[in-house]
Amino acid sequence: MSDMSAVPWLDEARLARSLESVPTADAGRIGALLDKARALEGLSLEEVATLLSVEDKDLLAPLFETAKWVKDEIYGRRIVMFAPLYFSNACCNECVYCAFRKSNHELTRKTLSQAEIAAETAALVDQGHKRLLLIAGESLSDESFQHLLDAIATVYSVKRGKGEIRRVNVNVAPLSVDQFRALKAAGIGTYQLFQETYHRPTYAAVHVAGRKADFAWRANAIDRAMEAGIDDVGIGPLLGLADWRYDILAMMSHIAHLEERFGVGCHTISVPRMEPAFGSEMSEHPPHLVSDDDFRKIVAVLRLAVPYTGIIMSTRESPLMRRECFSLGVSQVSGGSRTNPGGYTAGEGEQSEQFRMGDHRSLDEVVRDIAQVGFTPSFCTACYRMGRTGRDFMDLAKPGLIREMCGPNALSTFVEYLEDYASPETRAAGEVAIAAELAGMDPKIRRYSETMIAKVRAGKRDVFR
Repeated sequence: MSDMSAVPWLDEARLARSLESVPTADAGRIGALLDKARALEGLSLEEVATLLSVEDKDLLAPLFETAKWVKDEIYGRRIVMFAPLYFSNACCNECVYCAFRKSNHELTRKTLSQAEIAAETAALVDQGHKRLLLIAGESLSDESFQHLLDAIATVYSVKRGKGEIRRVNVNVAPLSVDQFRALKAAGIGTYQLFQETYHRPTYAAVHVAGRKADFAWRANAIDRAMEAGIDDVGIGPLLGLADWRYDILAMMSHIAHLEERFGVGCHTISVPRMEPAFGSEMSEHPPHLVSDDDFRKIVAVLRLAVPYTGIIMSTRESPLMRRECFSLGVSQVSGGSRTNPGGYTAGEGEQSEQFRMGDHRSLDEVVRDIAQVGFTPSFCTACYRMGRTGRDFMDLAKPGLIREMCGPNALSTFVEYLEDYASPETRAAGEVAIAAELAGMDPKIRRYSETMIAKVRAGKRDVFR
């Protein structure tokens, strides 16, 4: 195991001071911070701590309004769609909050064969998905890593009529630099890894055995991924394990470290709250429960703190919470998800899933809901394939140029979905949303969009800028 103290960017004393000496959240100070946030240059750790301390509803209202403004300024009305594909729930770790932990002998274990992965992929393509997130428990064998590489190739090989998966993202346990190089060569988009909690005492208490018990090995994994050339990475805490204020500030320290060392931070942040997991008592009673009010605040503050970073919300949350957070900062959601290996072909199975979902709707229902509340579901994967990742993405995003590409790309892929997969009800809602989005566009960008949409309606697929 590595040295548990070898995480130099995690300044625990500074985090403690930031939490203990938060300035009074008066209207003048909060107003000044919100004005600064509108410059779209982010916020310091101490400024984030101040905004996280806001409880007064009269101060939360302008905070939320500013988050909505920032979200719209950078991302517009786009909500990117994806689905997780769990290909194994075998795991060598002992994480007390997780159904996949090694000692949970009541869990039905399953590792999908390549043929089964192809079948799961086909089921998701038939729903209309274009990007997947491959997920598995941790296994230390060379065979399991090769199985992952083979799974990526399998997913990309599946073609179903006009449909296919155009980008595979990966959320698997920490790897070596050489393994990360192999993962990049396999053609992945984003590599995701959650520290779960940055609070060392809590981390040690809930990760009691297995490779995951090594705090530093996990905390430094994103560095190894970026050393290997993967410049699109995603991080996030599991909200509910430790004081969420500490974990959010620690995550900000992690982002600052990546920006300082590699010139770019994470591409996405995920905000999972702990949900009940089969066979885990802790998951039924999170040690640090995050209320709905605090959860909305977390999303809004993150949008202000790292304005150009995507925020992902999974089906852990209810349809209502997901809907509310679209405006506050969330830019990517899953739809029609299953958290058990084989779930898309065999159905949900409590005794093999990682956690209990809050949103059981189909992709069609999720897409319709997004359109009906005035947002544009996007199935675009263009940036990955055009090399607009890492610093290149930020070079386009910060001056606002990315919107000129993402807006038209979102609409063309949404029209693809409506033409090929949507129910009549969803198609009707989608056409209304598309008309509204086009009407609000800059005339030059609207012309691009209308040209691309016309090509899709004429039968062309994968139209992007």
